[in-house]
Amino acid sequence: MRRYDKLIFVSNSDTAMGPMAEAILQSKYLLEELEITSKGVVVLFPEPINPKAEAVLVSNGLTMKEHMSDPLVKEDFDERTLILTLSASVNEKVQKEVAPEGGIVRTLNEYVGEEQEVKNPYGGALADYGQCYAELEALITKLVVQLNEEELLN
Repeated sequence: MRRYDKLIFVSNSDTAMGPMAEAILQSKYLLEELEITSKGVVVLFPEPINPKAEAVLVSNGLTMKEHMSDPLVKEDFDERTLILTLSASVNEKVQKEVAPEGGIVRTLNEYVGEEQEVKNPYGGALADYGQCYAELEALITKLVVQLNEEELLN
């Protein structure tokens, strides 16, 4: 029996890192079907993906051009949803402002056993978005292995 039905990547604005992580994971093979999405902690209104993030995705054979940012809300939390933030600062904000009592939130790097978190490319050059993609790709590859192993052990 699968452990999770849904995985939510949480970033600050849900316009770059979150959608990139979502696209990367959706392109991977998981043993069990998993609804994958991204949300933000500072989303006042729906916004499209950052053009530099989309350009990096396209250069890697992916796209999120239809993506619109979406806020993380308390209703997103349940025992069948894995919520992974993309930075410690976002994790702290989620814990303080959104997560219900007992809601479990982890950073992506912590979940896969890495110390280094992904550097936010916001305001940077296209190369910074490319570096962010590469870092996300490495962590998500580890995440896929971990999720698939968890499925095999359950």
